[in-house]
Amino acid sequence: MFPVIYDFGDIDIFGFSFHPVINSYGFMLMLAFYSCYFFLNKDLKRLGHNPSLAGDIIFAAAVGGIVGSRVYFLLENFDQFISDPIGMIFSGGGLVFLGGLLGGLLAVTYVIKKNSLEWLVIADLVAPLLILGYAIGRVGCLLVGDDYGLPTHVPWGIEFPNGIPPSTYNIFQMRYPWVDLTGFTPGVLKVHPTQIYEILLGGGIFYFLYQKRLSIKIKGSLFFTYLILAGAERFMVEFLRINQKYFIGLSGAQIISLTMVSVGLWFLYNPVSQTEGHAVKENK
Repeated sequence: MFPVIYDFGDIDIFGFSFHPVINSYGFMLMLAFYSCYFFLNKDLKRLGHNPSLAGDIIFAAAVGGIVGSRVYFLLENFDQFISDPIGMIFSGGGLVFLGGLLGGLLAVTYVIKKNSLEWLVIADLVAPLLILGYAIGRVGCLLVGDDYGLPTHVPWGIEFPNGIPPSTYNIFQMRYPWVDLTGFTPGVLKVHPTQIYEILLGGGIFYFLYQKRLSIKIKGSLFFTYLILAGAERFMVEFLRINQKYFIGLSGAQIISLTMVSVGLWFLYNPVSQTEGHAVKENK
């Protein structure tokens, strides 16, 4: 675990005391957005768009994603929200990707409409970047010990004694009573490093989608392929995560993931547009 990249210590300026630090999770989020900006700006220039458009889209995705993820988190923890609404709203956790995906898409759609752009074309450009940002964000989760998986005895299991929350027997008993602790003893538990699983899977999906972006024949096909792959990835990994199962043995994230896969499959086999020639070769 590496929650803090650099601690500046106490700094006194004009009678005010500050203790600034560079948190690893915040740094990885910033790296995710700047990486997405870099790739999006490159493709927008290739297609002849105003370079400033990349900044507008990424900014909208960031704001919409944070708001959407926060709303999803509060809905998923509604009982705690009712008992302590202020504390839940302003707590440090709760950046849930699936809620952020919807919030980000709505915000980016506003930018697309405002600039009279074609939604499916921009969606295809953004598709590889969505999974790239997700994978980089999971690096941040790994560094702070967040979003880990179920207790395990596999050799590659990782302990998070100072995680958010710590991966201890007592924490699992108190916060995740639905998790079966049979075969585990009190103390710090090894858990599935689901962050690493998603970093590797997300990185592979990004590479696949990014390579295909120059050979798109039907508008929107890359975005709907993203929905299928990202949904399938999260659905599978969710079996190893600690989220509570609500419906026929599935978690809320798995139900949303199945919806993503279903929507992607539907539109791949029933394209919105049959227009070809969307792909533009890279300028040499």
